[in-house]
Amino acid sequence: MIGRNRKHRAPKADTDTLVGKNTEVLGDIRFSGAVRLHIDGSVRGNVLADDHTGAVLTVSKTGIIEGEVRVPNIILDGGVLGDVHAAEHIELASNAKVTGNVYYNLIEMAMGAEVNGNLVRSQGDTAPPPVLSHADAALSPEE
Repeated sequence: MIGRNRKHRAPKADTDTLVGKNTEVLGDIRFSGAVRLHIDGSVRGNVLADDHTGAVLTVSKTGIIEGEVRVPNIILDGGVLGDVHAAEHIELASNAKVTGNVYYNLIEMAMGAEVNGNLVRSQGDTAPPPVLSHADAALSPEE
C-alpha cells in the first residue's frame, strides 16, 4: 500500500516549501495553489490550504504539528496534535500518529499508523466551519 505503485497519486505540486528538522514555526501556515509543503521540524499553529487546489502537505517521521490541519492532500508519517481535514486524499504511513479526529474523502493507512480520535468520511462538498487563528479569536468581539 504505502510506497507501492498506486492508482491514486497526489497531484504534482508546482512549488516546494520546507520546514527543516531543526526549525520550529510559531503561528499558522496558510498556502494555496499547487504547492507542496514538507515538514521535518515542528509547527505550533494551524496548517491551512484551500480545497481543490492540488496543495499537498507531507509530514516526515520527525515532523510534528500542534494545531488543526486542513489540506486537500496529506502524506503523514509524523505527528499531529489536532484535527486533520483532507478534502481529497490522506495517506497515514507507518509512523503516523494523530491525536484528534481525521476527516477524509479517500484514506490509506499503513500498519503501525495510529489515530487517537474518530475517522470520519466526508459527505459530498459539505465543508466544516473555518478555523479561527489565534489572531482572529483575539479580534472577535466577546459575547
